[in-house]
Amino acid sequence: MPDRIAPIAFLLIAFAALAIHGCTKSREKEQARQVATRVRTEFLHAWNNYERYAWGHDALRPLSKTPRDWYGQSLLMTPVDALDTLILMHLGAEAEKARSLIVSDLSFDRDLYVKNFEVTMRLLGGLLSGYQLTGDERLLSLAEDLGNRLLPVFDSPTGLPYVYVNLRTGQTRGPVTNPAETGTLLLEFGTLSKLTGKPVFYENAKRALVETFRRRSPLGLVGESINVETGEWTSTDSHIGGGIDSYYEYLWKCWLLFGDKDCHDMWEASIPTVNKYLAEEIRGELWYGHADMHTGKRTKTEYGALDAFFPGLLALSGDLEHARRQQASSFKMWNLHDIEPETLDYKTMRVVSGTYHLRPEIVESTYYLYHFTRDPEYRRMGEKMFDDFVKYCRSEAGYAALADVTTKQQLDEMESFVLAETFKYFYLLFAPPETLQFDKVIFNTEAHPLKRTW
Repeated sequence: MPDRIAPIAFLLIAFAALAIHGCTKSREKEQARQVATRVRTEFLHAWNNYERYAWGHDALRPLSKTPRDWYGQSLLMTPVDALDTLILMHLGAEAEKARSLIVSDLSFDRDLYVKNFEVTMRLLGGLLSGYQLTGDERLLSLAEDLGNRLLPVFDSPTGLPYVYVNLRTGQTRGPVTNPAETGTLLLEFGTLSKLTGKPVFYENAKRALVETFRRRSPLGLVGESINVETGEWTSTDSHIGGGIDSYYEYLWKCWLLFGDKDCHDMWEASIPTVNKYLAEEIRGELWYGHADMHTGKRTKTEYGALDAFFPGLLALSGDLEHARRQQASSFKMWNLHDIEPETLDYKTMRVVSGTYHLRPEIVESTYYLYHFTRDPEYRRMGEKMFDDFVKYCRSEAGYAALADVTTKQQLDEMESFVLAETFKYFYLLFAPPETLQFDKVIFNTEAHPLKRTW
């Protein structure tokens, strides 16, 4: 008799464990569904107020309830940037209204100097992603027209792009730029090449990326700013933050999207150096600081909101150990004041720049880490950040940046990337996996999903 009881008892325990596991999973799933619904509702609060107070303009100033245009004339920055978020959130009527506005009103035949980098990642990326999600050929035509108008930026002695280009005349200006602006173009220009069959876009953007890589120091680091006419570095400070960040991002992502082995090789040559000279252990925590590109000597112990993209990139490249540890540091920075500052001195844990511009990078990394680990810790992390985000940044007419994370004083600013990136990554973190086939897309640096449809 005892011989038969033992297996039965074991089976009962196993069934009970499975039931408990099933109940836990079910609760987690329901909690995620509720948070995703909240994110969608709050996104609509921001979008509806953009529609109400700034429709047809680049962006909404949420406190004064007034529109803002980057260059004095609207390029429909927010509708183009937000289109794929509207589609992913199944906001069909809103997406259709935005798409109709874009195809009827958007024109790039403007006597305007625009910043190539910003226009490429927001408008070119948004149009290409919108085209892939809707099949509307008019969006691809707009993308091709914009691409042609941006091409003159590459007409420098080095092939590195100028900062600004006039959309009508093709005149360029701004010879001093940085690796992010020279190296964060190939996903968009390359996709445009593949979809139109015109190699000129891919070739110019890839040359700019390669020319940036070629000018790295003997240690393998790049600097913070460079002159496109001389090819000389004008700042030798090296880091993973703003001005350099997405240069590293595109080395790996261009390999994934296009299978371009040169991009893979440049990544493999760069990241060990980044981990050697920029990573730093403090109090057992992993941070990434600043160093001189030629000597490797530490120049600053600063880390900030823009640096917080790196754990997501490390996770995407397969380095989950560094990704997890750096994400823990980013979250510690967030929890200092329940909103991350623009810049922190991680050695003293004092805020260097206390603004908060509603940036997406830390949310992006949380989404990537959850995708690759399925560890519920990252959804808990994301929910805490979303609660803080709503508590301090929600305003009567949208979402407002903060002038200071300690006082939580709001700024009259809601950039288009809030709708393109921040809300999108919060939503995807909690939405069912079938909302977006992660392995079928590569996000550009503005969170526009690009599919290999060629």
